Amino acid sequence: MLALAVTAPLLGPGYLLLRDAVSTPRSYLTDAALGLTQAAPRALPQDVAVALASAVLDGGVVVKALLILGIWLAGWGAARLAAAMLPDAGVPGQCVAATVAIWNPYVAERLLQGHWSLLVGYGALPWVAAAVLSLRSAPKLYSTRENRPSERVEYSFGGVGAVLFWMALAGLTPTGLMLAATVALACAVAPGPGRSRRFCAAVSLAAATTAALPWLVASAVADGWSSGADQGAAVAAFAARAEPGLGTLGSLAGLAGIWNADAVPASRTSLFAMVATLTLLAVVAVGVPVMIRRRAGVPLLVLGVAAVTVPALMATGPGLAAVEAVIEAIPGLGVVRDGQKWVALAMPGYALAGAAAVVALRPRVPAVAIAVVCCAAVIATLPDLAWGVGGKVRPVRYPPAWWEAAAVIDADPAPVAVLPVDSMRHFGWAGPAPVLDPLPRWLRAEVLTTGDLSIGGRTVPGEGARARDVQEMLRAGADRDRLAAAGVGWVVVEGSGANLVLPVAFRSAELTVYRVGGQSPSSPHRAVVLAAHGVWLAQLIIGLGAMTLRRRRSRGTYGRDEHAQRPERRDE
Repeated sequence: MLALAVTAPLLGPGYLLLRDAVSTPRSYLTDAALGLTQAAPRALPQDVAVALASAVLDGGVVVKALLILGIWLAGWGAARLAAAMLPDAGVPGQCVAATVAIWNPYVAERLLQGHWSLLVGYGALPWVAAAVLSLRSAPKLYSTRENRPSERVEYSFGGVGAVLFWMALAGLTPTGLMLAATVALACAVAPGPGRSRRFCAAVSLAAATTAALPWLVASAVADGWSSGADQGAAVAAFAARAEPGLGTLGSLAGLAGIWNADAVPASRTSLFAMVATLTLLAVVAVGVPVMIRRRAGVPLLVLGVAAVTVPALMATGPGLAAVEAVIEAIPGLGVVRDGQKWVALAMPGYALAGAAAVVALRPRVPAVAIAVVCCAAVIATLPDLAWGVGGKVRPVRYPPAWWEAAAVIDADPAPVAVLPVDSMRHFGWAGPAPVLDPLPRWLRAEVLTTGDLSIGGRTVPGEGARARDVQEMLRAGADRDRLAAAGVGWVVVEGSGANLVLPVAFRSAELTVYRVGGQSPSSPHRAVVLAAHGVWLAQLIIGLGAMTLRRRRSRGTYGRDEHAQRPERRDE
């Protein structure tokens, strides 16, 4: 119910097109989708997964379904984690855990920023925690018999399969995988009588490594990280932001504080943000003593504290300098510059503490009443998360001209240069918020993009040096022969900006397509990167199969044991 309350507008027809979220009718396995261009491979294996799925389903449906799935999994996973760690909290505790996991500023802000694939990874975090903690506890199968070695092996096989599956699902984006791996390693050190800490850590690291192969291999064979872009220049722009009445630490503790002040729900732009944060922290704080006594959940609590304090330190002067130095030394670590997104690591611990609040207060108040009050308080302090964050997250329809222009270029795919030069666009038909150019994810051809971002009047340069050179040629009035020699096949002008002296292949009020005729060879590394994606996909399938097999056999074992014991009970 909560997931649908948040994403209901997305059930309608159309495409998600909001800031970083771009969905198109069809995507293709271009060099850009495989991370083989000068742009850093930040969207792997996400782009490949959508390209494969959109060959069967409309790409807009794929992206919207995955986004809804991610938010739903966050709530369901938090409830399952609470059921495993706090069985005495019952359904009331599970409801509180699910509410805390779904109804919080982190979900709202990442929705408004368009980070749909990050929310899929976010939804996998409580499942990763539950899978690793299950290996650490290694309970007996649903049986009164002694746990035979074969059963323990079967249980471990299913547990490892769960880690593989949820790690691969979180790995739809590199950030999601890094979050999941951190949660898994934290849970691997939890106390328990099951598989050893070393075994659980090794399984977690192995699963994370294989799930990371798509972007690790692309980073190794392409030059997206080494194109001379000033990665450190964006550190200050992407630092966590303080809300009204709260410092940066307080905002992060409330699971808020995204760098983009425009991607914030209205209720977090006033002093009401302080009330909302105190409410959430009160629900969590009541359950913390219970979680500390349970011991197995302590690593998740410690991780939650670190997930709040470390990004806050990253936003200080020394922290900004340290992050910039790290990114300048290792450009591939530019992913860490958005400090607030790491607050997702606090969600499993927050959800468990919320469930534990029911246990803490139950001696004095009925469990159902506690759950109703806690859930209502969390929801009431973020009312505009409902209905797509107040209607801002909704599907839009592309004008017919976009479909026609895409068909013209796809009939003869060749590198495409696009004007204007900005990576972000404002389309009247897509709403007031800016959006990434949809063409790179729509066309069968490579679209040359610089990756430059304009933040607060400051341009943060991207890695697309070739695209930048071509755009300078266009602005200087280069002729067709010179553009073709640079490997440009088409030029697309979005809007009514420039009139170029080039043959027109398609023209409308929304965009104009010019034919140039140049070609550019495909990357020679496509096969190895596709093989790396095959490993990721195999991990996803094998993990799901192992989980399913364990579940079926566990049910079968329970049924056989119960039947076998009935004669004894009758004799007694």
